[in-house]
Amino acid sequence: MPDDTNNAAKQQQTQDLRALLRSALAANAFYQPLLREAGIDDPNAVTLEQFKRDMPLTTKQQLVDDQLANPPYGSNLSFPISQYTRFCQTSGTTGKPLRVIDTAESWQGMLDIWRQVFDRAGCKQGDRVLFAFSFGPFLGFWTAYEAAAQIGLMCLPAGGMSSSARLAMLADNGVDTVCCTPTYALHLAEVAKQDGVKLAASPVKRLIVAGEPGGSLPAVRQRIESGWGAKLYDHHGMTEVGPVTCQDNDAPGSLRIADNAFLVEVINLQTLRNAEPGDEGELVLTTLKRTAWPLLRYRTGDLVKQDPADPMRLIGGILGRIDDMVLIRGVNVYPSVVDAVVRRFDDVTEYEVLVEQSEAMRELSLRVEPAVSCSNPEALCRQIGEALRDALSLRVPVTAVTSGTLPAFEMKAKRWREVTS
Repeated sequence: MPDDTNNAAKQQQTQDLRALLRSALAANAFYQPLLREAGIDDPNAVTLEQFKRDMPLTTKQQLVDDQLANPPYGSNLSFPISQYTRFCQTSGTTGKPLRVIDTAESWQGMLDIWRQVFDRAGCKQGDRVLFAFSFGPFLGFWTAYEAAAQIGLMCLPAGGMSSSARLAMLADNGVDTVCCTPTYALHLAEVAKQDGVKLAASPVKRLIVAGEPGGSLPAVRQRIESGWGAKLYDHHGMTEVGPVTCQDNDAPGSLRIADNAFLVEVINLQTLRNAEPGDEGELVLTTLKRTAWPLLRYRTGDLVKQDPADPMRLIGGILGRIDDMVLIRGVNVYPSVVDAVVRRFDDVTEYEVLVEQSEAMRELSLRVEPAVSCSNPEALCRQIGEALRDALSLRVPVTAVTSGTLPAFEMKAKRWREVTS
């Protein structure tokens, strides 16, 4: 990246950070004491380097604890409560849900990021987008839907419908864009086969996926694109910080953090200091545009690898979730690695990972659901086991189950299950 561009971006980030800190120091009861303890009491003089060095990291648990102490929305609010018009909350799969509220201005800032996502995917006014998920209090659904409407896309909500009904809606309305999770894209392709629907002949040109790391995994991408005969575009975000990335079309399989919306860091998991350029680490974000519910140096829990030549590019997208990592016989196993292996095999329609505590050790095993067309399930299981051993240096037993045994997921897939021996 040219020096002039770097300098301009740094100047803009500094201006945005100072504006964010001014509003936080003026009225945000959560961050006021943290900023003062860090010696950041003059936002107009703070530098990016000083902020990263002196400001402590923010964790999700801190925010949850704050809401328990100051119900219902906590004290991380920079404006009077009467100015907040939007409510969302996290799923609460790993603990108590976190409530997040926004002013109209902060909400629009997130819609602007989603507009970048649609733009990079090649969407244009008049295109028809089907949102293949049931709308709930999750931020990603609503921001995507409203941003699409703002740029002139026809929005087709498909909540509360069966997969077959959604496929019929695609055909009946000439839908050219589908928004869903990678898992659900694969499931819809399988249902289309069963229903005799030829997706490759449908008007769908692109799928925009999020909610799981799979969209940047080559094996998953290839399988979705071949099943649909359409182009896949990955994206990721989270309720706490909003939409974050869109696909980097100059580097397929990588994600680009939204320009000017975040101050970005990647930290070493052991030292909690900056990771070496090109090393894996945890993504830490400061929300420069979301001033109403700000997050300063927030630990996202996303495992990433920053491009040394372009810090806004994440090589390979989201590599995994730090809190999803499982230690098996001394080996760190991330769900995304297992998913990348299993998705190489077209005969697998769904799978489940069992984590079993056996005496003093944890063991890993897989149950796979072969496609109806699979002629030799035993051979399929053997091949998957061999591929997992090559990828993980672990022996992982793989067994087949009958069709329809395992659940199909519309939202984030929950394939990993703890079992007791």
